[in-house]
Parts: sequence; structure tokens; C-alpha cells
Amino acid sequence: MSLFSFEGAEKMSSNVSIPLVLTVYIFTFLTGLPSNLLAFYTFLVKVRQKPTPVNLLLLNLTVSDIFLLIFLPFKIVEAASGMVWPLPAFLCPLTNYFYYNSIYISSLFLMAVSVDRYLGVAFPIKYRLWRRPGYAAATSVVFWVVVFAHCSFIYIVQYEVLNPNGTTTSNSTSHCYEHFSPTQLQVLLPVRLEFFVVLFCLPFTVTIFCYVNLVRILVALPKIPARRKQRAVGLALATLFNFIVCFAPYNLSHVVGFVQNKSPFWRVYALLLSTLNAALDPAIFYFSSNAVQRAFANCLAALWHKLSTILSWCHLPCLTRCEEGGSELKAASGNVLDESTT
Repeated sequence: MSLFSFEGAEKMSSNVSIPLVLTVYIFTFLTGLPSNLLAFYTFLVKVRQKPTPVNLLLLNLTVSDIFLLIFLPFKIVEAASGMVWPLPAFLCPLTNYFYYNSIYISSLFLMAVSVDRYLGVAFPIKYRLWRRPGYAAATSVVFWVVVFAHCSFIYIVQYEVLNPNGTTTSNSTSHCYEHFSPTQLQVLLPVRLEFFVVLFCLPFTVTIFCYVNLVRILVALPKIPARRKQRAVGLALATLFNFIVCFAPYNLSHVVGFVQNKSPFWRVYALLLSTLNAALDPAIFYFSSNAVQRAFANCLAALWHKLSTILSWCHLPCLTRCEEGGSELKAASGNVLDESTT
């Protein structure tokens, strides 16, 4: 049993709406990939020019989203095949390993961004003295190691403890790790609960504390520009929306599963909400960086210019045909008038 057995619990069964799964996956891929690539390029340029802690953190956040989006087409193929794994077997654990890593690590980087914003406002002088890109880089490495170690631990436990011979006895060859035995659940359910506490509750609590106090401080300061206050409120709302909508349902399924000693049936739908995180993170990038705002604005302007050009080229032949048709109609009307006069 691979990592997917832990993260996905029982695989989406036949009663799950395949069109819904495909819709969420395709929407996330089509909207998340271009926006995250644009944000990644913007942050990469900023970091190479003048690295700052928040840009390093946001760059890592885009990388985690891009990991999910890179492996998402494999999940799309699986869903299109009726939740049957048609790809080579080695891609199943690899796909789900990076897929779930990116979901968990996003919560840690969102927390780190909130801490950076709060300290910059609450302790502007002291934090400016201690604010170093190296600290952000070290924090990023720690986050990646923590999440990779958590998921790797589960991966190792599945193979070495639950299946000492390296076999996947509870799964058919056509499905990507679908069911769990009672023995496996005895190990998986407590570890899921630990994921809920460490990788969701802790980051969520810290994020709420930071953004509530950040907004409170900015509102109390009269000399802060209104645009900065609006950006702070937008960033806080977008981040909290991500936690509540994308991360909370899936992580709460860990608690429900631990209490019921089985995975809840709605767990698969909660996982779809976690997938949407990759499409919603660009809103956080937009409120966090002026460079990203300019990049998005320039990109939209370029797309609008190309669309206007295409429409103008399509509109020109229509006008020509209309003018030709009008000329023919006038000529025909004139002939009819002459005949009637005669």
C-alpha cells in the first residue's frame, strides 16, 4: 500500500460523480497552471533581483501548487477511465505522493506569509533589523522536509509494516490503492489525526491570529493609505477562505474517520475542494505583491489586445459582405423601380 492509501482513504467509488471529479480537475488545471506559472516567473525574477522573505515564501508556495498541477493530468486520466488506473503502476504512488505533499505544504507557507505580514506591521523596526532572506530560505527547507518526512513515513509504513513482502494485497491491479484492511486502519487513522493537528490546526490558528491582528492594527493607524488597508483585508480574506473551504473539510475528515474508525463517505468530495487550492492561490499572490498585480494586468491587457485583433479581423469580412449585400440590394431595388415605372 502506497501513500495514496493514507491520503485518499477508500478511493472514489462507483457512486461518486465522475463528471464532477473531471470538472474540478480540469477547471483547476486550466485556471491554475497559467496563473501559477506567471506568478512563478514573476517571483523568480524578483528573487534574483532582490530577494525578500515574502517573495521567497510565495515562490515556494507557487512551486508546491505547480507540483500538484503537473501530476493532476494523471488524476484526470484516472477519472476519465472510471476511477480505474490505466497508467503504469509506478506512477500511482509517485502521483499521489506529490499531489498530497503540495496540499499539505501549502498550509505551512500560507502561515509563513501571514507571520511575515504581521511582524512587519506589529514590530516594523525590530523586524526590519532581523528580516533576512536566509531565514525565509531556511524556513522553506524546514517546511519541505517536514511534509516530505510525514508523507514518506506513511509510505514506508505501508510497505514495510503493513505489507512486509512489498505486496498490495488489498488492491486489484486496475485500481490505485482503493481499500484498507482493519489492521491498516489501526495505523492510518491515528496518523491522520496527527496530520490534522500538526499540518492543519497549527497553521490555521497562527494564520487567524496574524491576520486578525494585522487588520486591526492597520485600521487603527490613520496614516496608512486606504489601498494598503484594502490589500491587507483582501489578503486575509483570500487566505482564510483557502483554509476554510479548501483545507478544513478534508482535514476534518481525519477527525471523523478517527472517531468512527472508518473513512467517511464524503471524504472524496472534501479532497476535491483541496484540489481547488491550486486555482485559488493566485488570488493570494495578487494581494501579496505589486509585481504580480502588474504581471496579471499586463497579461490580461495582452490577451484583450489579441482578442480585439481577432474580433476585428472577423468583423471586417462581415462588414465587407454586408456592404456588398447592400449594394446588390440597392441595384435590385433600382431595377424593380425602373420596371415598375415603365
